[in-house]
Amino acid sequence: MRRYLIILIVTGAACLGYSFQLENNKVDNSQSRPNILFVITDDQSYPHASAYGYKAVSTPNFDRIARTGILFTNAYVASPGCSPSRASILTGRNDWQIEEAGTHGSSFPAKYKVYPDILEEAGYKTGYTGKGWGPGDWKVSGRKRNPAGKAYNAVTFTNQPEGVSKIDYAENFREFYAEKAEGEPFCFWFGAQEPHRPYSKGIGLKNGKKLEDVVVPAFLPDTPEIRSDILDYCFEIEWFDQQLGKILKQLEDSGELDNTLVIVTSDNGMPFPRAKANGYEYGLHVPLAISWPSRIQQGLVDNTIFSMVHMAPTLLEAAQITNLQLPFPMTGHSVLNEWLKPADVAKEHAAFAARERHSSARYKNLGYPQRSLRNGDYLYIRNYRPDRWPAGDPYGLVKNRQTGKMDLSDYGVFYDIDSGPSLTYLVENRNDKKVANFLDLATAKRPPEELYNIKTDPACLHNLAGDKAFLKVKSDLKNKLERHLAETADPRLLGNGDVFESYPRLDGAIRAFPKPNR
Repeated sequence: MRRYLIILIVTGAACLGYSFQLENNKVDNSQSRPNILFVITDDQSYPHASAYGYKAVSTPNFDRIARTGILFTNAYVASPGCSPSRASILTGRNDWQIEEAGTHGSSFPAKYKVYPDILEEAGYKTGYTGKGWGPGDWKVSGRKRNPAGKAYNAVTFTNQPEGVSKIDYAENFREFYAEKAEGEPFCFWFGAQEPHRPYSKGIGLKNGKKLEDVVVPAFLPDTPEIRSDILDYCFEIEWFDQQLGKILKQLEDSGELDNTLVIVTSDNGMPFPRAKANGYEYGLHVPLAISWPSRIQQGLVDNTIFSMVHMAPTLLEAAQITNLQLPFPMTGHSVLNEWLKPADVAKEHAAFAARERHSSARYKNLGYPQRSLRNGDYLYIRNYRPDRWPAGDPYGLVKNRQTGKMDLSDYGVFYDIDSGPSLTYLVENRNDKKVANFLDLATAKRPPEELYNIKTDPACLHNLAGDKAFLKVKSDLKNKLERHLAETADPRLLGNGDVFESYPRLDGAIRAFPKPNR
């Protein structure tokens, strides 16, 4: 399999906003415009697909896209949480540039234009099935529909496995496609709700999956309980992959597949302690494969760092939309030419990410602000409030929205970690010396700066920020991060970071916590 590097240049101009340079917004109809199928799972980390050699999961349809196009080994999202990550993909902007949409479960200001709307205005039929943008409330900002497009979720299963969504994604796509006019290009968002928790406990083992096939990330204890939980997660990935296969079959049967640009990825990392909702490798690094049989060379592997903030402008250029004028320009820039004409020379490449409030996990709904830079072999993280608990306060009451009463939560702790067997195992065995360190890794307070060599330490266990041998590496990455934040007007850098704390949580539980002592 040929290996190559895509050129990804981060410059001040690109950071300030990419726009096309012709006279007016135009569509070039000299060549057939592609259909676009954007496929996104819910909480899946790299390398959890069989194309990456992970034995515990079988994903023949993801692998097909990789085999007939490009498999990315270093794709990163702009946030480790669902709604801010999806908002960044839709707008082509960093999370700190989209106000409420940069937090989890808030609103999505209508002034930030999304690529499905742009494509629709350019003559595409658009829609989505499953999970579009969310969680959050897009209606309060004046939007008329979910930012991912018109919903197609009416067709449901009656006998789906326990734990997975009842939405029949493939049949909903069939209904969408049936509405399409002959010759009309389409852009469809397939948002699988898998492998988001909760899972049917033990479903992986019940379906023949093997504990010994699991590679447990080094930030989790290697126990049968953890391995079984990961197998349940893998089962849901496989369910999603089966649904993807059904949609690809429809496109193949209709003769549309050759001229369809297919993207398959995820919104953030796996829903396990120290992964999802964390600025670490397993929170930000996601699978990515793309194909466009009539245009993109088959069997390529891209090992350079790719940021999902570049996805929207790339899709728009693929659709031949030129000179896009937006009141809030896209920060990302198109890499279409590098996909169509891959170069063998590596240039500077980087991925920036942010985290603000995830769940309702702290006093007064406060978040855990982070900014990060993935560049070269390293990941640099800036924790702006190291006085706060990164996984949520270790105490609290939850407001029951039905009764209005305050109920003691199961543990009263760590609401920024999705509940499930892995968190339960860490909490229930916290007095076991062999387990206590793993709980600390997920929940203990963290220093202002973190630095990890991802090549040698993908689990992010050995913080090099205080190591004198890495002072220059840290300084260079810090300066690069701060330059980018300044160029893109991040309130956290400019002294107005508390604005993120003011954005309301509109979707999900609201919890009450006592005021911290410090």
